[in-house]
Amino acid sequence: MAQNITQSVKKLVDEANKIVATISVEEAKKKLKDNNYIFVDIRDFRELKREGKIPGAFSCPRGMLEFWIDPDSPYHKEIFNQNKTYIFYCASAWRSALAGKISIEMGLNPVLHLEGGFTAWKKFNAEIEVVE
Repeated sequence: MAQNITQSVKKLVDEANKIVATISVEEAKKKLKDNNYIFVDIRDFRELKREGKIPGAFSCPRGMLEFWIDPDSPYHKEIFNQNKTYIFYCASAWRSALAGKISIEMGLNPVLHLEGGFTAWKKFNAEIEVVE
């Protein structure tokens, strides 16, 4: 028997975008060297190796996000326990919208996500850090 999927990913992303504010590549570039902002790359390691990342971004695979945010989790990462603004991004801003929404629901704040994702970052000819 086939599954009866009642929520499309597009609907989930649209709902997340109503909650999570976006930041343009142009504005994000201005925040790159500002210590009050943390860029969080939620793409998987293969994507990072293939395409690089925003310079200085913290890599957090999407599947570990909730575990790394939660201070009671044995996997907690202290980077998520700072009084800073978190800017999430992925390849095209779908996963980052969902990541931003769940992060806000968990209490992480303030949270933004990069409009157009890493694809837009590259099209803007912004700086890219090679990942070995």
